[in-house]
Amino acid sequence: MDKRLGALGSALALSLLAASPAHASVIWDGDASGGTAVFSSLLCDAPGSVTAQDNHDGRGPVFKFNKPLGLKRCEAHGITVGGARYTFHENATYWIGWDTSTNTPDAGTIFQWKSYGTNDQNQQNYPVLMKVEGGELKLFHILPGEEWTLKWSTPVATSTYKRVVLGIHTSSDASAGRVEAYYNGRKVADFTGRTWDDLGNDTRFGSYGEEVTDARVINWIDGLKVGTAYGDVA
Repeated sequence: MDKRLGALGSALALSLLAASPAHASVIWDGDASGGTAVFSSLLCDAPGSVTAQDNHDGRGPVFKFNKPLGLKRCEAHGITVGGARYTFHENATYWIGWDTSTNTPDAGTIFQWKSYGTNDQNQQNYPVLMKVEGGELKLFHILPGEEWTLKWSTPVATSTYKRVVLGIHTSSDASAGRVEAYYNGRKVADFTGRTWDDLGNDTRFGSYGEEVTDARVINWIDGLKVGTAYGDVA
């Protein structure tokens, strides 16, 4: 690729993500008062469960992702808008915000920007991924060929809500994709790279991973939103 074109693509991605759209709006309000119907589908086999529950802590209903022993996954896949599964698109900017509180310092993967398809149908599988492991919250960028890069991490306490906001400009062009991350209102990461896989991407929230099969994980999630500007979800 011409280096000048690569630089132009990076600059364009930076400007697209940094600028507030003229018609910024909340795409999805995943308030737990709407129940699990706000998600497109649940990937949580019995005896695991995803429920909306009021813990009487002033928050009102929040989602409880309950992954018991023996399961490697308890997730919600995709979002429902206007009664139908929402389709994310390439060359667009999405802001995703939520509060998370886990019962363990090793909750596994709590968020995936998950690719569609399997095996040779995708190149990245999960271009952007967040984990809680070893008492740290970690943000990874995964390139084609399972090339993992840790972009940011911080120690986290269990049973304490943290606000996470991700801004993702979607692009299969490594020079045009971009990710910004905010933690409790503070910007903690900003990088470019491929963020869109061959068949597209979708959200997954909850707990996932071979490493948590033998762990009891609860991930409380609140304040889920997707929008076109940081202010929509912060």
